[in-house]
Amino acid sequence: MKQKKVHKGGESITALLFPRHCPVCDRLLADDEPYLCRRCASELVFVREPVCMKCGRPLDRESAELCDACRRREHRFIRGFAPFLYRGAVQASVLRFKYGGRAEYAGFYARAICTFGKEKLALWKPACVIPVPVHPLRYCTRGYNQAAVTAVEIARLLNIPECGNLVRRTRNTRPQKGLAPSDRRKNLSGAFHVPDGTVFPETVLLVDDIYTTGATMDELTETVMAHGAKQVYFAAIAIAPGMT
Repeated sequence: MKQKKVHKGGESITALLFPRHCPVCDRLLADDEPYLCRRCASELVFVREPVCMKCGRPLDRESAELCDACRRREHRFIRGFAPFLYRGAVQASVLRFKYGGRAEYAGFYARAICTFGKEKLALWKPACVIPVPVHPLRYCTRGYNQAAVTAVEIARLLNIPECGNLVRRTRNTRPQKGLAPSDRRKNLSGAFHVPDGTVFPETVLLVDDIYTTGATMDELTETVMAHGAKQVYFAAIAIAPGMT
């Protein structure tokens, strides 16, 4: 009986010191709101069909198979998806997650990815999860890699290894935002490094926070394919809307 009281007290102290926030709007969560607040749960919109058969970006025409970006550029990865569009409340949430110290959002976003992509992930059968690495200087500034903490949770939910420690970002590249597609590719060329002798499983799942043009995923796909991977897929938290 005494242990139960101590346990409850510990939970109360933890809740006081580290109150849980809604990952979408950042308001404090009530005890009966396990993942996000009721308002966000009712208003949050997932990506809907039709979507690009390559990157999962929403299309405005059912007759189209690929978005404009995927029609113009051939990707090395096989396919990917994101449960949310990068706009509105989700955009603000991802920015807090990335720059505002909200690493605890990773649990919710991993669940959203695994739930939304359940059928795809079951079909793809990835053998490991690899997050997009950040340069050590950015890691020191942020305190964590938002893709890596999400990948750890996804790996736990899928019961497969997370292999982010095997891929390093060796160049502190310029932020991709605002760069033309061709400049994005040049900016990332040779940015990732895998130690000699590393051999990845044949099927891997790359994880990032935001998917835009696919330049980052293409460069990382090339890197892991040079070390044994043959089928590369990706999952992101959100995908930037674009022309179809």
